[in-house]
Amino acid sequence: MHTPTDEQQHAVDAFRDGRHLVLQAGAGTGKTSTLGLLAASTKRRGRYLAFNKDVAHDASIRFPRSVVCKTAHATAYAAHGHRYARRLSSPRQPAWQIGQALGIRSPVRIGDHEVSHRTLSHTALRTVTRFCQSADRAPAPHHVPPLRRLEKPDERAQLADAVMPFVAKAWKDLQNPEEGVVRFEHDHYLKMWALTEPVIEADFLLLDEAQDTNPVLEQVFAAQRGHAQLVMVGDSAQAIYGWRGARDVMTGFDATHLTLTRSFRFGPLLAEQANRWLAFTEAPIRLTGSDTIATQVGLITCPDAVLCRTNIGAMTEVMRQLEAGRRVSLTRGGQTLNALALAARDLKDGRRTSHPELVLFASWGELQDYAEHDPAGRDLQPFVELVDTHGPEAIMAAVDALTDEPKAEITVSTAHKAKGREWPRVRIADDFPPPPDSNQQDDSGRPIPEPVSATDARLAYVAVTRARRQLDLGGLAWIENQPAPVNGA
Repeated sequence: MHTPTDEQQHAVDAFRDGRHLVLQAGAGTGKTSTLGLLAASTKRRGRYLAFNKDVAHDASIRFPRSVVCKTAHATAYAAHGHRYARRLSSPRQPAWQIGQALGIRSPVRIGDHEVSHRTLSHTALRTVTRFCQSADRAPAPHHVPPLRRLEKPDERAQLADAVMPFVAKAWKDLQNPEEGVVRFEHDHYLKMWALTEPVIEADFLLLDEAQDTNPVLEQVFAAQRGHAQLVMVGDSAQAIYGWRGARDVMTGFDATHLTLTRSFRFGPLLAEQANRWLAFTEAPIRLTGSDTIATQVGLITCPDAVLCRTNIGAMTEVMRQLEAGRRVSLTRGGQTLNALALAARDLKDGRRTSHPELVLFASWGELQDYAEHDPAGRDLQPFVELVDTHGPEAIMAAVDALTDEPKAEITVSTAHKAKGREWPRVRIADDFPPPPDSNQQDDSGRPIPEPVSATDARLAYVAVTRARRQLDLGGLAWIENQPAPVNGA
């Protein structure tokens, strides 16, 4: 353990005073070692909650024995989920079969679209999942996920009316610990545990990666305030999972707010890059790099990792690297891309697909038209272009040609999946677009770009801070010409 920085010592002192804490820890600032300092500063009983099993295991090795380190799911399983062990080990089956067992046997007509029984089945099960991630006590229409091409309020209401009776049946089915037709998932027992309003026996609680907390866990954690000291730690600027139900619970939490801003991962030049993006977020921190690390920012010919904005961008990069004869690994993305390629093949062969993103398209031509002309479909344009250029079979062949990361020459990942990781040399892929031009012009008559959105800035911040020794800005190089925020943050 290195000598604590002033910020780390301040955190230890505040913790010893018994205050509830929110610790904003920037990228590479020694978050885990700081939590270890807190845990080692007291003989009280503590609980450490993490989302990742490996992270929790690492903490259990580094923290004193007085602190129990588990994932939130493991905590819920020990208290409640073990009753459903038999159902957790049940075999997988397609969503449409589960829906059929719940009584979904025919399509419904909504506007100009026929929603198949397969799509209704999948939507009902996704609704249950979204409810389980929420703090609500019962499933409700707002938990029904949106479907592409059913964007009008009345269409969404009709979809909810069609789905909700089966959602209620599914949730009732899940209450039986012995048998049922719905496949039992880990999020199900986590929600059931939360609904019991559990009391976590500990003198203090450490919640790691708090910026990505689902409302269901936030509710459980906050409810312990009456008997335990609460410590949230994370980085609000890395809150990039809002699309799957997570939200930043740190910023507004009633506690003493402290920061860790000195990064031990990289040097001052990369800290400058990170701070450019932080300026476009509401994050309360700016980073300082370590003077002993000479991180360079510039072109890299042989990066260790290429980070992309989307799965489609990652697939494009994989195919480019394979064509160059390199051994390529793809971080947890092969299954997703394979499913998209299979869906594309179905549509090109004149068959409908059960892929949740593409279920309402009758043909490949219909999807091409939607991606090119409908504003809601622009995010699918890179996928359509990839398929049109290479074909579904080539994409599936590329997935099959992937190498395990330890044996690979280069790792390709989305920025989302790279979170929590680092590499010596990182290049940013080309699929990070700059903001569109606004209606305003500068003194030379050139259009002034729109400000960088906070969502895009957070993702870019995560991406650039994965590098330790070298960073190639690549597709984010446009930030060099982007005006700083007006407030000068």
